[in-house]
Amino acid sequence: MSEPSSTLPPLTIWVVSDGRRGIENQALGLAEAVARELDNPTRIDRVTVRKDGFVTLPANSHPDLWIGCGRAAIAEARRHRRVFADCFFVYVQDPRGRYSSFDLIVAPAHDRLRRENALSMIGSPNRIAASQLDEARARFADEIDALPTPRAAVLIGGASKRYRMTPKIGRYLEERIAGLLDQGVGIMATVSRRTPDAIRKRLAERFGSDRRVWFFDGEGDNPYFAFLAAADWIFVTEESTNMILEAATTGKPVYLLAMDGKPGKFSRLHAALTAQGVLRPFLGTLETWTYSPLDETRRMAHAVIDRWQPAPQ
Repeated sequence: MSEPSSTLPPLTIWVVSDGRRGIENQALGLAEAVARELDNPTRIDRVTVRKDGFVTLPANSHPDLWIGCGRAAIAEARRHRRVFADCFFVYVQDPRGRYSSFDLIVAPAHDRLRRENALSMIGSPNRIAASQLDEARARFADEIDALPTPRAAVLIGGASKRYRMTPKIGRYLEERIAGLLDQGVGIMATVSRRTPDAIRKRLAERFGSDRRVWFFDGEGDNPYFAFLAAADWIFVTEESTNMILEAATTGKPVYLLAMDGKPGKFSRLHAALTAQGVLRPFLGTLETWTYSPLDETRRMAHAVIDRWQPAPQ
């Protein structure tokens, strides 16, 4: 752009989803990455499609770039294209046959989508940026510094289409955390909204009052980014592709925690991350290794900008 960025009118990005965190964060992560890379003031508006189909559009907002994720966004894209004819439409994931509704599709490589308007990436976009990790680490410094060193982050998800978190898995997680404590490791553990209540309660009872452990059960300010920033190792339940990919942005060693189920197509994602040096199997001994932090979200942001090529208004 030839004009100084301060003289350019702001661009508007709409992020469209059903509001579920794991779905919305993929579109929002891509939108935030695009905004960081643009030499232009940028506004991001979230558009949530409710279960009954009702949508409240942002006031005084006309999208220049539309980024959606999840099934609810697909139908909304068809309607919005008729209204915002000059907008560039991007979809994250595989739109399952609705390919012509979008100018660009950003799909996980493990989906093996081959379309002229589709690009592949390892995993999916996320919201992790180095500045966020640094800020979070500083904000929770007192709590983290009170833990023993070295430290491990333990990120616990829950049931998915392919996996179950059974009582057996709950006992396995408990034993894994206890084993790390026996090795002198400080623990930063967090559960998710998908974690079964019985397992959440069991872990809280076992480790919630242990001074070597910071167990976050979802109440209060979320230290998730701080855990990623402060960890020497990161353990993640294997069903959560989002948390695995977020861990991979740190350059820290990542181990998968087993669940009850089979990975299916996600085995291709695990293999790709293993090939990148992100993942190793945990055999009881903590290893230290490095790799280039996964920066796929930024790469896709540049691809979106290149295809979109917004012109001065």
